Amino acid sequence: MKLAILSHDGSLYSCKRLREAAEQRGHSVQVINPLACYMNINVASPCVHYRGEPLGHFDAVIPRIGTRITFYGTAVLRQFEMSGTYLLNTSVAVMQARDKLRSLQIMARAGINMPVTGFASSPDDTDDLIAMVGGAPLVVKLVEGTQGVGVVLAETRQAAESVIDAFRGLHAHILVQEFIKEAEGRDIRCLVIGDEVVAAIERKAKAGEFRSNLHRGGTATAVEITAEERALAVKAARVHGLDVAGVDILRSLRGPLIMEVNASPGLEGVETATGIRIADMMIEWIEQHATPQDVLKSEQP
Repeated sequence: MKLAILSHDGSLYSCKRLREAAEQRGHSVQVINPLACYMNINVASPCVHYRGEPLGHFDAVIPRIGTRITFYGTAVLRQFEMSGTYLLNTSVAVMQARDKLRSLQIMARAGINMPVTGFASSPDDTDDLIAMVGGAPLVVKLVEGTQGVGVVLAETRQAAESVIDAFRGLHAHILVQEFIKEAEGRDIRCLVIGDEVVAAIERKAKAGEFRSNLHRGGTATAVEITAEERALAVKAARVHGLDVAGVDILRSLRGPLIMEVNASPGLEGVETATGIRIADMMIEWIEQHATPQDVLKSEQP
């Protein structure tokens, strides 16, 4: 098959592993920077141009779109959908997971447990917003943040008010979320492919930090998860429409809580900690599902 990896940086570990896994299985692979693409949008022959030339047909596209280029990256992804290419994750699924507020609303509607979360626009709502999530300590998150950037722990009410006011002064969209103290700076990252959790790691924050993201200095170890956690991770991926997802779970006194769903999960931490070749499993999934019937299904809104 002819595959494309849609990424602005082909040197990243995940892109290199996906390319290696695909080529080892006999596929041709091209890494395409979505920002270097431009589109011919028409009824007869929609196509994507790349660095001065029209791109030919690809059997499948693997989206690895960074947060900062979500709008344009998913537009390029939709253009591939229009031409009948199979997508590992569709543009709609990527957008639903990338918008933290929308993602939480989707999961709440599906009955998936998560930390209590508040969202508001006016600074006059600050007192009620803080009370809504149980008061301080609490977590303030940028809706557009990723890899722990734009996530702040406010340990007192005064600190919470200051952080919320500061973000609003920048006209940023924020979420206010209850702080799960018993998690002790740990979370579980489940890597979901289809209807299966193929690997799970426990991420632990470095000393003095509450964010467990590996990009923030956290550490990762392989972990056994419960049947409840496994089912919850698969359900969270499914309600977003994702075939591949990284699902982050907090272990709380009231049971597992979904913290976030990632449409382009990094592979380095999971593969290194578990020894499981996730990239190979992703390519195998494409081989099994890149059929005309699935392509038509991926084009549905």
